[in-house]
Amino acid sequence: MTDFGDFANIDVERLLRGVDEQLAKSDELQRRMPLLAGRGEDADGMVVVEYAQEGIRTLDIHPKAMRLAAVELSEKIKEAVTAATADLQRAAEELMAEVLGAAATPTRLMNDPEALLKPIQQADANYDRAFENVMGELDRIRRDLDL
Repeated sequence: MTDFGDFANIDVERLLRGVDEQLAKSDELQRRMPLLAGRGEDADGMVVVEYAQEGIRTLDIHPKAMRLAAVELSEKIKEAVTAATADLQRAAEELMAEVLGAAATPTRLMNDPEALLKPIQQADANYDRAFENVMGELDRIRRDLDL
């Protein structure tokens, strides 16, 4: 009987199910991400912003804010936009954690780059092991055929 090393133990059905699951998760993210919106306001509640994938959806300015100096109103708008974008980012990360798992959120990966490298290093080790198995099998076949 021929020894195929690690290849003989591959569960193709499980591998295909995993690919199908990842594609379904990706589709769900693509479907749900555009529906997210962040909301933010300045400390006084004079400016309220809703921010989404396409940019600012709504900008509500309280009538009292119209009496402010242009520079002060500008600062309140920037404060509300910053809060809304942060809220959108939080919502996107919550969605990604829900769909892909907590380990896949961008903030976690930025704060722990080793978490991103581990699967890559594991895949690299698996590739090396598979390559060595294939080369060993080819060498055995060459010897058996006296090539």
